[in-house]
Amino acid sequence: MIRATAIVPAAGLSARFGADKLSQDLGGRPLLVRTVEALSRRPEVKQIIVAGPPASLGQFKERFGPVLGFHGAEIVGGGEADRWETVSLAIGSVAEDATHILVHDAARPCIGDALLDRLFEAAATLDAVIPGVPIASTIKQVDSNTSCDVAQGDALADSILGADTAPGIEACPIVQTIPRSNLVLAQTPQIFRREVLVGAYAAGGLEGTTDDASVVQRAGRAVHVVDGDPLNIKITRGADLRLASAIMRDMQSN
Repeated sequence: MIRATAIVPAAGLSARFGADKLSQDLGGRPLLVRTVEALSRRPEVKQIIVAGPPASLGQFKERFGPVLGFHGAEIVGGGEADRWETVSLAIGSVAEDATHILVHDAARPCIGDALLDRLFEAAATLDAVIPGVPIASTIKQVDSNTSCDVAQGDALADSILGADTAPGIEACPIVQTIPRSNLVLAQTPQIFRREVLVGAYAAGGLEGTTDDASVVQRAGRAVHVVDGDPLNIKITRGADLRLASAIMRDMQSN
C-alpha cells in the first residue's frame, strides 16, 4: 500500500508573474490552497509538506498557516535559490513510515483525479513515475545570442525623437527544427519510492536540475512517463491564471 508524503515547493519569488501568484484568488481560495486541497483529498497522501520562502517564512505562515493546517499540511523553510534546494530541505521532514515521496508544483492547482489515479497505479510497481504531455507544436531551436531588434517606427518620428526611442521587436534566427515524435512536456506530480528520491538527493551534484526526475536520472535511476493532462497547467503568467480559473470552474461543474 502506498503511503505518500507530498512535498509542495513554494519558495519561489513569482518573478515572471510579477506578483505573489500563490496568493491569487482562484475560485474563492488562494491558488496555493487549491493545490493543497487537491492533494489532501487523496487517501494515498498521508502527509503534506509545503516548503515556503525562507526570507519571509513568518509572513508566509501567517498568510497560509491556518488554512493549510486545516488541510493537514505543515510548513517548512525552503531554499533561497534553486528548486532542488527547497525539495532537499523538505525531505528532512518526511515521515518515517512514508513509502513514497510525491513532489508537486505549488502553481499547478488543476490536478484531476484521473491523472492522480494513473500516477499512483504506476507507482505501485515502478520506482519513479512522472506525467508527460506530447508536444503538438513544431519545435524550433533559436540562437538568442544573435538576436536583432526590428524597429517599429517611421522616419519622421525617428528624426524628431531619435531612432533609439522607437519600439522594437526582438527577432532570433532559427538554428534547427527539432523532431517532436519522442518529446513530452514534463508535469507534476512526480512520484518516487522514498529510498530512490532520498538516495538521489544524497548523491549530490544537483546544480542545474530543474525537476526531481532530473535529480533521479542524474543518480542513474530510470524514470517512467505516464500520460499527463493538458489541463494540468502551471501558472507562470497572468494569462495562465485566467485559463486556470476557467478550468477550475469546469472541474467544479462536473
